[in-house]
This record gives sequence, structure tokens and C-alpha cells, in this order.
Amino acid sequence: MLKNLCFLLLFLLVAAPLSAKTVSLSTLLDEMVDRDAVTRFPDPAFVCTQASSYDRASKSPTENWFANGDASQFVRDEIRKTPEGDRKEWVLMDAEGPGAIVRWWITSHHYKSVCRVYLDGSDTPTIEANIGELIGGGFLTGTPGNLAGTPSHLAGTPGSPLSEETARGRNLYLPIPYAKSCKVTVDDMPTQKNLYYQINFRTYAKGTVVESFTMDGCKSLKEKIDTLQRTLLSAGENLASIPADTPSTTVSVPKGGTPISLTGEISVPDSAALQQIVLKVDAEGELLARTLRSTVLSISFDGKETVWCPLGDFFGTGIGLNPYKSWYTRVEKDGTLIALWKMPFKKSMNARLINYGTEDVKVVLKSLWAGPYRWDETSMYFHADWRQERNIESVAGNGTKDWNYVHLNGRGVFVGDVLSVLNRHPAWWGEGDEKIYVDGEAFPSHFGTGTEDYYGYAWCTPKFFESPFHFQPRAEGPGNYGNTTNARVRLLDGIPFTKEFRFDMEVWHWAATKIDYAVATFWYGFDDDSLVDFQTRKEQIEEVQSAVSYKTPMSLEIPGFKIEKIPTGGTIQIQGMKHFGEGKWNKDDQLWWTGAKPNDKLELIVDAEKDGKFKLVAELTKARDYGIVQFFLDGTKIGEPVDLYNPEVIPTGPVELGAVDLKAGKHVVAIEILGKNEKAVPGYMVGIDRLILAQYK
Repeated sequence: MLKNLCFLLLFLLVAAPLSAKTVSLSTLLDEMVDRDAVTRFPDPAFVCTQASSYDRASKSPTENWFANGDASQFVRDEIRKTPEGDRKEWVLMDAEGPGAIVRWWITSHHYKSVCRVYLDGSDTPTIEANIGELIGGGFLTGTPGNLAGTPSHLAGTPGSPLSEETARGRNLYLPIPYAKSCKVTVDDMPTQKNLYYQINFRTYAKGTVVESFTMDGCKSLKEKIDTLQRTLLSAGENLASIPADTPSTTVSVPKGGTPISLTGEISVPDSAALQQIVLKVDAEGELLARTLRSTVLSISFDGKETVWCPLGDFFGTGIGLNPYKSWYTRVEKDGTLIALWKMPFKKSMNARLINYGTEDVKVVLKSLWAGPYRWDETSMYFHADWRQERNIESVAGNGTKDWNYVHLNGRGVFVGDVLSVLNRHPAWWGEGDEKIYVDGEAFPSHFGTGTEDYYGYAWCTPKFFESPFHFQPRAEGPGNYGNTTNARVRLLDGIPFTKEFRFDMEVWHWAATKIDYAVATFWYGFDDDSLVDFQTRKEQIEEVQSAVSYKTPMSLEIPGFKIEKIPTGGTIQIQGMKHFGEGKWNKDDQLWWTGAKPNDKLELIVDAEKDGKFKLVAELTKARDYGIVQFFLDGTKIGEPVDLYNPEVIPTGPVELGAVDLKAGKHVVAIEILGKNEKAVPGYMVGIDRLILAQYK
């Protein structure tokens, strides 16, 4: 039976030795794609921390905890003496001790400032470049960037994935090690204006030898970096070698919750590691969507269950089948699900499927492959857990609560998560910041700038993207309505903990509605680790049995506006405007139309109470990335084009568009984007405070 289940256990190879203790750019590049290294507690030891532009008004859970002004918040500003004179610089990060920057994310409307990285106390920057070229551009990877607002790279081109733009978020994963200290600054913030950033960095134990980054050293490793990028992008394409005559096996998993083993109890004479799971659920459409949530993968190592997770969440596809690829997981168009997490064990392993649904399930097991592994005192077990909360009632324009992803006691390394959201409103749901507490911290050492920023993108972009490090395989839409799946896997930015780990994500929605959150979390840990349960297994089972829908019915209700037709391009949502000036906008919010282009139209409804002569009045918003628009009433142009450009964000006040004779009842106001002011930065945004159909007296 074992050979029919495609379980191949190889002991002929010798496991690679642990990496050298000296840390350098070269060793960090090796570590990034070393699937063995992630299974072992770090040596040399380090902590992982985040510097970010989170709103500094957030002091504690009782003081502005959900403040949302997350742009251009810095450690401090300082004056630097230069041969050209004094230069003001704003400090993004200032870290002491041997360490390494391992992940960097930014976004802005444009990139005007110069970023400087000062290492080991030097007054001369090791790295000096336009920040858009440094992060998401080609400065460090040798690929010309693009600062015109379009993506610098397409997936698979040189520079990707270590430095690329992903759905308007710019990411850099090329590590920057330093021996003694690191300071990161930007200049010319009056021109740059807003800048959102997150920098994840390691701080190694005192005495760790680190070779500091140099530009010449980076250039000398170009061939290695190119090879690394190809390796990252090809993850899962070269699966473990399986004999051509090895048949797939169809496993019947009956309803009712009885565990069905994929392998039986596997015993080995010496340690091994499960390294590859490839399977396919024999179902389609709505049945497949239900099955991927109601069928749970359970894996026990050495007699202890450490994996309990619905199939769709474990393999990163969320609700339904959503093809993509990342470093650890991959989903093919034909429905094949692939997991490449390395899961070591000493003596035994048992992988099972549990069907909590209402229908029997058939699963085609294509491969379940294990290989050699050298177990030692640093080795950890792989863990995956899952939880869901439905119908969370969000607070409009403010944080609702900190929603816990996972809470762990013990020792281990957190390595990733998959978040699936059901949003019942077209407004943006993901303003919330991640807050990660390590080893009993009173204030989180990771305080983020927005949920989409944590997942590597920006500006609530509802488009597909994938990379080895983060991916959005599903964004149902239109806009941000319906099912969305975001995921992030951590290579060099894994977070070690020695006694406790807690990960909370703010639920922060622009609308008062109901929203579902479901998350799968992944970590490595020792025998003594434990999960602080926020849901009992009974409650988890009830959640996997709850209804899912692959196609969520769309509602066009937006508070304060009646929508005739959704835009022909871009998305609409409610944006809170209080941080631009409380009381300046009606109800401190606006209808925000983003991601559109010239010739796109949005249609709204206004009501005439009775027959008569009316004037159409618009109250709008001006900003530097807003477009020029033309209004139409019942298909006829009304008024002249309105230029919404302004260097600062301001309300227009009442703009009288024209007077017309109308019959009582519903009338359609169309807004068409014509273009933009020559002074405007990239974008054609439109903000509508309100439309008024006022009758002449």
C-alpha cells in the first residue's frame, strides 16, 4: 500500500552541515533558499524587529490605539553637515548592534527623496539612491527602474523578485548586513511629502561577526543574486524526483469527521523530513469551494498533532481554486495543490484528511515525499493552525478591535500566514495594522501601517499578484467587495521567539458592516511549545462547517450615495477625511474613486422631489493626484470640466454645475474622467463629498 501512496523515503544523501557562524551578504543569500535552515532555531541567535511609519499617536490600547495617520512618521529629523552645506534628513531606522535589513516595503504617490543607508557609524552613506530606485527599482539588482508610476518590473524579469513593485507596493528583499549599526534616512520630505514604510531587520546576539554590506561586494555577487532570483521564481516547478511509473492514488474521505490516513503511521529508523505534498480535490465550482474549507489536513509528528488546517487555507488558495505560486505553496490551474514546507520528525509521521462537510470527498494524492534530515538540538517541528470569526461588526472609519492571529508559548520561529476575508461592503476593509509582540513585550516590536502593506501591496489594490514572499490569489470584487485572500511567507524575516509570541491584526474598515476573518498561521517550534487557544477544537470544526460562497452577491449600497452603475474602471469606496481636517467634509468622509483612467465613468442617482427647475451642485475634493472630470445629467453634459488638482488635499466647497428642468423622480449623474492637470502626479482619483439637486425657489 505504501508504494501506491507515492511515499518515497530516501536515506542515501547526507544532510548539509549548518551554515558558518560569520554572517555576510553571501551567507544570507544562501539562507534565504535553504529549506533546511528554517527548521532549526537560529544560530547565531537574533531577534527580528520592524521600523515603520505607524502613527506615533498610538501610545497604548487606551490612547489612540487605532490612529491611522501612518504616512511620514519618523524616528526623528537631524541636520547633517556636508560640503554643500547643511542638509536635513529624516531617520526611518536607527539600530545598534550587528544585524541585517531583511525586508523593506514602501509606497507613495511619487518618489522624490534620496535615501541614504549609513553603516557602522560612518558619516558617508554606504548606499545613496532615489528611494524609488532603491526599493522596488533596480539600484541594487542592476536593473533600470521606472519612476513614472508604472511597475518597475514584471514578474520573472531581472530584478524580480528581490526588488520589484507589487500592486503599488515597492519591496526589497535583498539583505543589507552590518557589523555595528545601521541608520536609514531620507531627505527633501517637503517635496516627497507622504511616505509609508516598513523595514524588517535582524539584530544578532552580541559578539556575532557580521561582514557589512558594500556596493562592490554586492556587485561581485551578481551571478549568485541572479541564480537566487531564478531559484525563488521557479519554486515548485522542479518537484522531488518521483519514478515515472508511480501511480497517483485516489483517497475516499467520507463525511462525518472520521480521519482518513494518507500514509498510515510511518516509522523510520532515523530522522527524516516530509518535504512535499501534492494532491488534488476531485470536485469543481461551489462544491470545490466548500470542500477546500470543510476538509482539514491533520499531520502528527512523533505522536503529536502539530498541523490542523483546512485544505484551502493551508495551500494558500483561500475560498475556491485560485492559481498562484510562492516559495512554500503553489496552486495549479488544473486544481493541483502543492506544499513544499519542510517538516522534520525523529521517528514517525501520520498525515490524515478529515471531512467535516456534508458530502463525501475524493482526493487524488499525487505525491507525499520525505527525504533525509539530520535531527539535532536545534531542530523544530512544523506547525499550522487555523481560526475564523464570522460577522465581526466593524466601526466605520476607525479600528474595531485587535483580532488575534495566533498566541504561542514556548520557543520557535513564526514563518507565515494566509488571511481570507469576506467583506460585505465595497469600501476598503484593510486599514488595520499588524501588532506583533515577542517574548512578553508590552508594546509591539512590529507595528504596521496597514493590512495590505503587511502583505506587500498598497492602496487596497484589488488585483491578482504573486511572488515568492507574498501573494493575493483572490480579490473577488468588484472593488474590495467579497472574498479576498492575502498571504505572506517569511524567509529571512522569520520572527524567532524564546518564550511567547502574539500576533494581532487590527480590524479597521471604512464602513459599518459585517466582515469575516479566517487565518492560517505557520511556525516552527519545540516539544514544549503550546498554542493559547482562542477557539476550542469544537468551535474550529463549527467554523469549517459554516457556509462559504465562491461568488458573493454584490451590493451597491454605499452610505450617502446611490449607485446606478459601478465604474467602468477602478474602484469606489468610502474614505474617511477627518485627518485632512475635521469638519471640512460632510460627515468627515467622501466617495473615493481610485484606479480609473480617462474615459472611465461612474453613475450615481439623485432624486427630484417634484417637477421643477433644479441646479446640480457638487462638493468635491482636490489633491495632487486627482483628475479632471466632466459631469452629465441624464446623458447630457452639464457644466464645464472640473479640474481637481491642488498641491494639498482640500474640499472644493459647492460647485454649481448648471440648471435644468426636471420631472419628479430618479435622475442619473455620470462623472467621466477626461484627464489630469499637467502639474498632477500619476493618478486620476476623484473624491465626491456630496451631490445636491437643489430646486430654484
